[in-house]
Amino acid sequence: MVKLNKIYTRTGDDGTTGLVDGSRRAKHDARMQAIGEVDEANSLIGLAAVAASETTARNLQRIQNDLFDLGADLATPGEDFTPSEMVLRVVARQVEWLETAIDALNEDLPPLTSFILPGGSEAAARIHVARATVRRAERSAVALADAEPVNPQALAYLNRLSDYLFVLARATNAGSDPLWVPGASR
Repeated sequence: MVKLNKIYTRTGDDGTTGLVDGSRRAKHDARMQAIGEVDEANSLIGLAAVAASETTARNLQRIQNDLFDLGADLATPGEDFTPSEMVLRVVARQVEWLETAIDALNEDLPPLTSFILPGGSEAAARIHVARATVRRAERSAVALADAEPVNPQALAYLNRLSDYLFVLARATNAGSDPLWVPGASR
């Protein structure tokens, strides 16, 4: 259990942030960028959850917990991605849960005949905003992985999460998504 008695430490006043291994990175470092964008996505998933059904909100809260795990994973540099009592890593089981959830949601949806516009209901629109933010977080994590080791399961989780949010938005709209009409404003 994490216990935070003091919110400010002043250690970041020099423009750096501490990582799990005790090292410090510039707040604009690629690793910190990825962690920050995962945090932003998590916040937007929380915003989507308040407009969602009870079941969807529960699933989104599960995902929010996974994103905290993912943030901890990204905050732990190194090449060993094996979880332990002291090291939190995203694992295949978390990615598999998303895949199972995607399949279950997609089962009752009509096939896509066009690209869809992000929107529909308020809840679906919030989910689409979260999805777009997850995609940005994924791009940052992939950029980080080009420079230094990143847990492949963390990357897979972000990729699958954007898929899940897309299908969840469609399910929230009950398959009545606003469709893109190419050249509609010509």
